[in-house]
Amino acid sequence: MSALIEMKNITKTYGSFVALDDVTLTLSDSQPSMTAIAGESGSGKTTLARMMLGFIDPSRGEVRYRGKSVATMSRVERRAFRREVQPVFQDPFEVFNPFYRIDHVLTTPVKRYKLADSEAGGRALIEDALSRVGLRPKDTLGRFPHELSGGQRQRIMVARAVLLRPRLIVADEPVSMVDASLRATILDELRTLNRELGISIVYITHDLTTAFQICDNIMILYRGSVAEAGSVERVIVDPKHPYSQLLVSSIPLPDLSKVWGGEEIRSVEAASGRVTHGCRFAPRCPHAMAECWATVPPRFVPDSNRLAACFLYKDQPVAADPDIASVFRAPEPLPFAS
Repeated sequence: MSALIEMKNITKTYGSFVALDDVTLTLSDSQPSMTAIAGESGSGKTTLARMMLGFIDPSRGEVRYRGKSVATMSRVERRAFRREVQPVFQDPFEVFNPFYRIDHVLTTPVKRYKLADSEAGGRALIEDALSRVGLRPKDTLGRFPHELSGGQRQRIMVARAVLLRPRLIVADEPVSMVDASLRATILDELRTLNRELGISIVYITHDLTTAFQICDNIMILYRGSVAEAGSVERVIVDPKHPYSQLLVSSIPLPDLSKVWGGEEIRSVEAASGRVTHGCRFAPRCPHAMAECWATVPPRFVPDSNRLAACFLYKDQPVAADPDIASVFRAPEPLPFAS
């Protein structure tokens, strides 16, 4: 498998705080996929996204794009990387300069990367990108950011990314600040970009429902460590790690007779009552055993297309490959694939 982007044994620390701990993840260049990175606030999701985008460097490990270390890229290589790996941020309003019309965020990449030979050609590219994300150019161009809704601003940022024909979009909580009525629309647009243009999507989220709807695979982080990973159907429909079970149990159900949140997982000990050198979830886990406190659990493979870092599955084989993607389900062939 040719690699689009590789994160090898990535660890990121801020002083004594470990934001991300020993993560290895490879995304294929030949099979564009949609991969969710999920977990609660403080789990390391955004840290992983920022390292994937090259905004911050790992404390240990290496990020490689098409075989080149991002940290040692030449100016020409980094320029190509910036074009081919595009971000979509949580709050689109922070990206806009309120003194400029929204045209500015679209014309700037066209000029910077010389995407068109003429002003008319650039205008055509911009209009096509806006149309791909469900916006009508005549109702969008020429307006200031404050004159647009949050959903429109977010779709403009997706359109900006599409303009550059990237190989990878890293979308960090792209719909968390958008009205519920528009979330499905924006996520469906991301899925369409994956299917029609062959763009891989890394979807950073705390919302397992939307991850289940649009993604092929998922990696769940807890306090910087990988708790569980695999195909989205296996992990969300039948979670194995107690933390994954907690997240899934918090998904609202349409059955009004069932309590939202399921059964609460209470801390078995006060967070400051006992130091753990093993599983970080041990203080909250109802299944914690002596070895959980003393030893970091390896990544077991309880079944195909899934791994879980939990001693509940110590009778199962340990993942032979440290790469999280080794248990990911291959995405369905794209319509244009030969």
